[in-house]
Amino acid sequence: MTNREEAEMQMSELDLLSSMFPSEEEFTVTDQLAVAELKHYAENESAEMPSSKVQFILNVKPEVSNASLVEFSMVCALPFKYPAVLPEITVRSSLLSRAQQIHLNSDLKTYLMQNCSVTTSNAVQAEDTTFTRLWIYSHHIYNKQKRKNIIDWAKELSLSGFCMPGKPGVVCVEGLQSSCEEFWSRVRRLTWKRILIRHREDVSLEGGGHAEIQKQRKFPPLEEKCFDAHGARGNHMDLGQLYRFLEEKGCADIFQMYFGVEGH
Repeated sequence: MTNREEAEMQMSELDLLSSMFPSEEEFTVTDQLAVAELKHYAENESAEMPSSKVQFILNVKPEVSNASLVEFSMVCALPFKYPAVLPEITVRSSLLSRAQQIHLNSDLKTYLMQNCSVTTSNAVQAEDTTFTRLWIYSHHIYNKQKRKNIIDWAKELSLSGFCMPGKPGVVCVEGLQSSCEEFWSRVRRLTWKRILIRHREDVSLEGGGHAEIQKQRKFPPLEEKCFDAHGARGNHMDLGQLYRFLEEKGCADIFQMYFGVEGH
């Protein structure tokens, strides 16, 4: 199944869910932009792959007459390769303790892997044998907490790369596909004037393994890179130095994708 066919099937499932659960109290898509990107990709052969996973929530009320509050919520995300890989589903409820929710979701994942048509090996292959590099562009990156989050999350997810704060802001992360997608999911939830994935690279790992992952990396563990900051607020970087840095890493062509001009 091609990526575009998978996108078409995702759109069909969303249409089916919206007809089965017409009330917004029952079925809510949490990111309409992701759906718009998916629809555009499914309908246009020249379109780039969506930058975000489709996510939605199904709310289930208990079957008792006086129930006014939602008791169970299913938070669902569809990976880019779904339905070739398993959906990501988390069940939440105020009726359950944290330990009970962890146990329930663990059992649910086991059930999906054992009983759905997707095999365990396929699901693992898609998430853990694809090396991804995301080139993220932001209008600016000033906030100290955001900058700390970027570094901390990359470390937590074993991602390498770099972050150039200032205006504009540039972030590159690389590592396992599932880790890169989790990083992007967290970062894009923060408040930004503008942030997007400017370019994405996906490489199939031959057999996977730590050695193959390290072979694909072009950067050390993620760190901030500042290139002679200047300007009234000290927030403009020397883009010539950025170009030379990218050139040293074998990524010079990215400069034009970011800024629309050839570097020098």
